[in-house]
Amino acid sequence: MAFIDYYKTLGVNKNATQDDIKKAYRKLARKMHPDLNPDDKEAHHKFQELNEANEVLSDPEKRAKYDKYGEHWKNGEEYEKYEQARQQQQQNSQRSYSSGGFSGADFGEGEDFSDFFQSMFGGGGGGFSSSSRGRSSGKFKGQDLHAELQLSLHEAAETHQRTLDVNNKKVRITIPAGVYDGQQIKLKGYGMEGHNGGPSGDLYITFIIPEDSLLKRSGDDLKTTVNIDMYTALLGGDVEVKTLNGSVKLKVKPETASASTVRLKGKGFPVYKKEGQSGDLYVTFNVQLPKNLTDRQKELLKEMQKS
Repeated sequence: MAFIDYYKTLGVNKNATQDDIKKAYRKLARKMHPDLNPDDKEAHHKFQELNEANEVLSDPEKRAKYDKYGEHWKNGEEYEKYEQARQQQQQNSQRSYSSGGFSGADFGEGEDFSDFFQSMFGGGGGGFSSSSRGRSSGKFKGQDLHAELQLSLHEAAETHQRTLDVNNKKVRITIPAGVYDGQQIKLKGYGMEGHNGGPSGDLYITFIIPEDSLLKRSGDDLKTTVNIDMYTALLGGDVEVKTLNGSVKLKVKPETASASTVRLKGKGFPVYKKEGQSGDLYVTFNVQLPKNLTDRQKELLKEMQKS
């Protein structure tokens, strides 16, 4: 398989911050999402590459290995051990030859160098012969799987259960209230089966939460805009405001200016994995001027203007 430059896949440089990587992934993932490109195989392939790149670069530990070992990042540390052991065997062999004897590297009785390589990579040792006991098989972790789950803003605000069909298996998960758009969770062992008795891969689920038409999320806070007429703005009154948990009545103070904002404490979005805690709801008033005024109304306004 050809080497894939994960930074190039996401369109970021190697000095990109985690926030840069998150934003780049979310932007491209939405563009290449299979739901938006149902008949585009190339888009599906690119979407898989985006998920793979995001999985590695969004994880600081995996990213560090990728930066150090490149395409060999998954087995980088094992490869270093292999190289060290190979060099040690060569040194021991040279010392033994010069003293007229032979002594292999210290791998344990009955184990040769090719067995060590196979235990790390599951294959032959690059020209080293197999032992008389035959070739050993390496254990490899199964392939990780990626899935997206779309939630409405209201669904994301409530702890609830979902059943997913993944790799012909039913997976039941509990989604905590407060998950955010682009958030990724890992279900250990729910990926593809491992090879030669190795562990199964993992399942990564990314939440997609489209914007709501009335409530805009900003962290744990919510924002909304309420229209009020000129008379309510001048004289005060009550307005109805829609929240996540239904509608509430809000008093408008007399002489309220357009674009002014009030805060409803605790009426925002639930804080992730902190039961009973929520952000605030910020309500911005939009004062609408009357239209199609009668002559009498215009006269009254002129009188007010003069006074």
